[in-house]
Amino acid sequence: MLWLQKKGKKIFGEHFKIFEEDKLLVHKLLSYFLKDELEAQKWHIDLEKGILLTGPIGSGKTSLMMLMRYFTSPENKFLFKSCRQISFEFAEHGHEIIHHYSTNKLYDYEFKIYCFDDLGVENNLKHYGNECNVIAEILLSRYDLFISHKLLTHLTTNLSASEMEVNYGNRVRSRMREMFNLIAFEKNCRDKRS
Repeated sequence: MLWLQKKGKKIFGEHFKIFEEDKLLVHKLLSYFLKDELEAQKWHIDLEKGILLTGPIGSGKTSLMMLMRYFTSPENKFLFKSCRQISFEFAEHGHEIIHHYSTNKLYDYEFKIYCFDDLGVENNLKHYGNECNVIAEILLSRYDLFISHKLLTHLTTNLSASEMEVNYGNRVRSRMREMFNLIAFEKNCRDKRS
């Protein structure tokens, strides 16, 4: 925890702090990313699934997931990408972007672990008049890779389960249950930005 707080201050500034009420959540994340089987089992965390980190706006989801990259083994390193940025990429480049984040076969023939940040803030955008729920399509494709290749995906969001179903449909929500460990901040969690 001390190392994590020190690293957070170095990356995000002196205002960064791990609050007492968040230490259990951080402990769960660390047990997952350090692949501590006993601790993960204690918290009912499946090390074969990804992480779905939920919480109110400003709770620190993005910062914590960025810091967790320092605790992963080389084979479990993950790239960080904003869902909003992916939707803008789709508007510019079209369906090629869905394939890029779904398979990566267009670029380097290597599957990659991603953390898609801020699920739910992106818009359905059009490319040459074709509207698409880009993130839903990417998640459906990554589910297939999760089943066939055990490829992990991580997400951060402030959406509730019912909001996810409205935004992405029950098919995506059903697959998300199988793909992710849900780790959630308390609903009354303070906004760390204030």
